[in-house]
Amino acid sequence: MKLKERKVSWAKLRRVDSLNLEAGRISMVADHPSKMPWRTTLFLAFQSIGIVYGDIGTSPLYVFASTFPKSIKNNDDILGVLSLIIYTIVLIPMLKYVFIVLWANDNGNGGAFALYSLICRHLKVSLIPNQQPEDRELSNYKLETPSSQLKRAQKLKQILENSHFARILLLVLAIMGTAMVIGDGILTPSISVLSAVSGISTSLGQNAVVGITIVILIILFSVQQFGTDKVGVSFAPIILVWFSFIGGIGLYNLFKYDIGVLRAFYPKYIFDYFKRNGKQGWLSLGGVFLCITGSEAMFADLGHFNVRAIQISFSFVTCPAILAQYCGQAAFLRKFPEKVDNAFYASIPHSLYWPTFVVAVGAAIIASQAMISGAFSIISQALSLGCFPRVKVVHTSTKHRGQVYIPEVNYMFMIACIVVCAAFKTTEKISHAYGIAVLGDMMISTSLVSLIMLVIWKKSLWRVATFFLVFGCTELLYFTSQLTKFTGGGYLPIALALFLTAVMGIWHYVHRARYMFELKNKVSSEYLRELVNKEDVNRVPGMGLLYSELVQGIPPIFQHLIASVPSVHSVVVFVSIKAIPVSRVASEERFLFRHVEPREYRMFRCVVRHGYNDVLEDLAEFESELIQNLKRFIQQESFMQLEVEGTTTTTTELQVPVSNIINESGTTSSDSIQSIGVKSSSFTAPPIQGAEEEIKFIEKAKEKGVVYMLAEAEVVAQPNSSILNKIVVNYAYSFLRKNFRQGDNLMAIPRNRLLKVGMTYEI
Repeated sequence: MKLKERKVSWAKLRRVDSLNLEAGRISMVADHPSKMPWRTTLFLAFQSIGIVYGDIGTSPLYVFASTFPKSIKNNDDILGVLSLIIYTIVLIPMLKYVFIVLWANDNGNGGAFALYSLICRHLKVSLIPNQQPEDRELSNYKLETPSSQLKRAQKLKQILENSHFARILLLVLAIMGTAMVIGDGILTPSISVLSAVSGISTSLGQNAVVGITIVILIILFSVQQFGTDKVGVSFAPIILVWFSFIGGIGLYNLFKYDIGVLRAFYPKYIFDYFKRNGKQGWLSLGGVFLCITGSEAMFADLGHFNVRAIQISFSFVTCPAILAQYCGQAAFLRKFPEKVDNAFYASIPHSLYWPTFVVAVGAAIIASQAMISGAFSIISQALSLGCFPRVKVVHTSTKHRGQVYIPEVNYMFMIACIVVCAAFKTTEKISHAYGIAVLGDMMISTSLVSLIMLVIWKKSLWRVATFFLVFGCTELLYFTSQLTKFTGGGYLPIALALFLTAVMGIWHYVHRARYMFELKNKVSSEYLRELVNKEDVNRVPGMGLLYSELVQGIPPIFQHLIASVPSVHSVVVFVSIKAIPVSRVASEERFLFRHVEPREYRMFRCVVRHGYNDVLEDLAEFESELIQNLKRFIQQESFMQLEVEGTTTTTTELQVPVSNIINESGTTSSDSIQSIGVKSSSFTAPPIQGAEEEIKFIEKAKEKGVVYMLAEAEVVAQPNSSILNKIVVNYAYSFLRKNFRQGDNLMAIPRNRLLKVGMTYEI
C-alpha cells in the first residue's frame, strides 16, 4: 500500500487500520513511580542494604593490606591513606552515584545498557532501524520535551544522529561497560570470599584458605538456580549485622588507640602523603581505590528499589559504618603498623573474633551474590537488545521481575572464579585485576552520563564540564595507577573485556546485517496480489505464526516458504518480537496488530514489544495472549470503522489495484473488490461479514492447531566481501550460533508444532 500517495488524514488512519490503533491504549502506570509512601521507601532502603552494599561493605577486609603490600614506612602515611579513603568515598559513591548518576536511570533501571537505551530514546542513534512512531506512545517511554530547548543540545543531537562513527562508539561504550561489569561479577566472588576466609590463614595456611574458598564458591554458584529471591531472603539482616559489627569495632578502636586519626578529614594530609612518597604514593592508589568497589552496584541494582531508598540506606547506614571502620583500622595501625597485612582481623577484640569471622564470611558471600545477580541482569539486557548470543533466561521470582538466572553463564562464572582463586591465591594479586574492571565501568558511566546531562537534561555547559572533569580526572588518575599492575594480574579484566566486547560486537554486527537484508528483500505488495491468481497455492486449516525480526513489511522467508511448500494456513500472523529501549513494556501495550491487505487473506502483522528486563512468557501463555489481543484488535477495528462510517461517505467505485483498495475511512471494501472482478481462488478465504464472524473464523483456525514457522537462516559473507567480513561472519558468528541456543530452544516450541524454513542470507 502506498499510503503516502493518498490524502488520508492521519487521524482517520490512526483510528482504523494502523498499528497506532493498539498503541493508543496507554496504561499511564510507570514501573517506578517518582512518589512513593515513606514507609515503602524505608522498607526498600532496608532491603537495599542486603542487595546493594555487600561489595563496598566488605572492602575494609583488604583495603589497607592492598595499599601497604610490604610495610608502613612512615606512621603519617596512615593518615594520608585514610584521608584518601575518606574523600574517595565522599566523592565517587556519595556525590557521583548517590546524588547524580542515580537520576540518569531508565524508568528506574540502571547500568550501561540502561544509559544507552535512555540515549536511544531521545536520539536516533540505534544501529538497527526498527523505530516506530507507536513506540513513543508507550507509558514507559516518557519522551518529555522541554518548552525551551537549547540550541547547543539540538546541534549536538544532530551531530550524533548524523555521525555513523558516533553511533557505533555509543554502542561500543555500552558493550564495554557491560563487559567490565561481567568481569567484576567474576572477580568479586573470588576476592570477597578469599578475603573473608583469610581470617583463619594463620592457623591453617594459605593453601587451605584457597581450598575452602573454592568449596564455598562451588556451593554459591550451585544454589543460584533457586534465585536471588530465595537465596537472599536473609541478606538485609546479615549485612545490617555486619555494618553494626564493623561500625562498632571501628569506633571502639578509634577511641581505644588513637582518636587523633580524625585529623585525616583535613585534606592537607593527602598532599603531604604524595609529597613524601612520590611515585610510590601514586602506585598505592590502586589499593586505596578498592574502598569503593561495588559503587557501580548502586546504579546497576537500582531496578529493584528506587533512588530515595538507595540515598537513605547509603547516607545513614553504609557510609557511616565503613568510615568508622576505616578510622578504627587506621587508629589500630598507628599503634601496630607491623600488622598491616591482616589489619582487619588483627584489630578485632578477642571476644568478638569468631562472631565477626562468621558474619564476614556471610557478608562476603552476599557481596558475591549481588554481583552475580547483577551480571545475569545485564546479560539479559544485552540479549534483549541483540548484543549477546542466545542463552536461556529463567525468571526466578514472581515478585521481582528483574531477578533472572542464566544456567550457561552461571557455570562459566563458577569455572572462571575457581581458576582465578587457584591461580592468584591471595587477595593482593586479585586486587591488581579487580580495580581495572571496576574503573573501566565507572569511566564509561561518567562519559555516558555527561552526554545525557548535555543533550537530554540540557544542563549548562559549566555544570557538565565540572562533572566530567572532576570525576573523569579522578577515575583516570586511579586507572593509570591500576595499569601499572598490568603484568601482576591487571591483564585479566582487560583481556576478558576485550573478548566479551568482541563476542557481543560480532553478534550485534551480524544481527544488524540480517535485519538489513530482510528489510531490503521484504515481500512486495505486487507479490501478494499475484498469489490471488495462483491456483496451485492452497489454504490449509489452522493458524500459522511466522516469526521474523522485521517490523516493517513481510519478511522474505514467506516468499521462500510459498515457493517450497505452495500452501499456507487459513490464518497467518507475521510475528515480530521487537526489543524496545525501555526497561519494561506494560502487558496491555505489548501487542500491535495490523491487517495485511487485502483483508480477505486473513493475514496479520503483529509486533510484540518487550523491554530489556522483560522475558517472554511460556509458550502457552504467549500464544493465548497473542490470540486474545488479535480478537480485541478485530473488535476495536470494527467499532472504529462503524464510528467513522457514520460520519463519512463510503466509496464503492475505486478503480485501483486490490492492494490499494482503501476507502476514505482507511478500510477495504468487499463490495469494491467484487466490483472490479477479483476471481475467487483457493487462496482467498470466505468474504468477511463482520467482527463476530471473523473472530469465529480465527477460533476455528486455532482449534485446528497453531503451527510455529521459524526461519532457519544460514548467514554467509558475500563472495566479494573483505577477508575480515568473511572471518567474522563465516567463522566467528557461525561458531557462536552453533554453540548457543537456537530460537526454537529459547521459546521451548514443541517439535510437532514447529516448521523450520531454510534460507541463505548473503551479507
